[in-house]
Amino acid sequence: MAFAKTSDGVALYYEEHGEGKPLLFIHEFAGDHRSWSPQIHHFSRRYRCIVYGARGFPPSDVPTELADYSQLRAVDDALTVLDATNAATAHVVGNSMGGFTALHLGLRHADRVTALVVSGCGYGAHPSVELTFRVESERIATAFESEGSASVAEWYGFGPARVQYQNKDPHGHDEHLQLLREHSAIGAALTIRGVQMTRPSLYAMHDELSALDVPVLIIAGDEDDGVLETDLMLKRTLPRCGLAVLPRSGHVTNLEEPILFNQLTEQFFNQVEHGRWGPRDPRSLSSSITGVR
Repeated sequence: MAFAKTSDGVALYYEEHGEGKPLLFIHEFAGDHRSWSPQIHHFSRRYRCIVYGARGFPPSDVPTELADYSQLRAVDDALTVLDATNAATAHVVGNSMGGFTALHLGLRHADRVTALVVSGCGYGAHPSVELTFRVESERIATAFESEGSASVAEWYGFGPARVQYQNKDPHGHDEHLQLLREHSAIGAALTIRGVQMTRPSLYAMHDELSALDVPVLIIAGDEDDGVLETDLMLKRTLPRCGLAVLPRSGHVTNLEEPILFNQLTEQFFNQVEHGRWGPRDPRSLSSSITGVR
C-alpha cells in the first residue's frame, strides 16, 4: 500500500494504474477511491491513473480535529498526491466534493493541471440554498456521530439525486452504498463540517473563475437539481468551459452512465491534447438572441 504524507502529517492512501500522462481522480463524499473503478479500467489503457482517498476516508488517515479539514487542505492534499507520484502536471477528474477540489486546484495551481473534468459540482453553492444546505449538512454530520455510517447509508444513499442510480443498476447502487457504510463516522462528520459547510461560495468567486485559463468540462445529471443552476453559471463564467448534461441521471454520473461519462471525458481530453479546446468564440456572446443587426 502506498501513502503520501501531507505537510501536516496526514497519510493519504493512493494507487497508480497504467502508464502515460498522469490522470488524477478525486472522489465524492459518499464514495472513496474505489468509486472510480469504471474509469480506472477504461483510462488506464492510455493514461497513468492516480486515485487516492481523501483525509478522513480510510485507509487514509482520519484526523480527529475539525481544524484539520477544509477546502484549502483538500486542495493541498491533491497537490501532495501529485508530488508523491512525480506528476508535474495532470488531467484532473473530480465528482461532487471532488469536483469542488478539482476546481479549486485549478484556481490555485493552474500550472499543475492541464484539463479539469468537474462533475456533480454545486451543492450548497447557489445563494438561495446556502443556508438550507448548511442546516441539512449539520444534521447529517450529527447523524454520523449518533447513528454510525451503516445507519446513515440507508437513508443518505437514497437521496433525491441517488435514486436514479438505484433504478438503473440496483447491484451497482448497493456496491456504492457499501462504500458509504464503511465510512469512518468521525471522518465523515468532520469532512462535512470542515470542508462542505465552510467552502467558499462559487458565486462569490466570479472574478477568479472568469480568469481561469484551463480547459474545463462540466458534467451534470439532468435530475441532479442541486447542481444544475450552478453548473450553468460555471459554464457562462469559465472562459474555456463546456457543459454536458446527461439525461435521466442524478449525482454519480460516472457510476450511473460510465460508458457515456468515459466517452465525454476521453473526447474532451483528445480535444485538449490537440489544442482544440480554446476560449468561447466571442461572436457567440451577444445581447441579441438571433444576431440581428
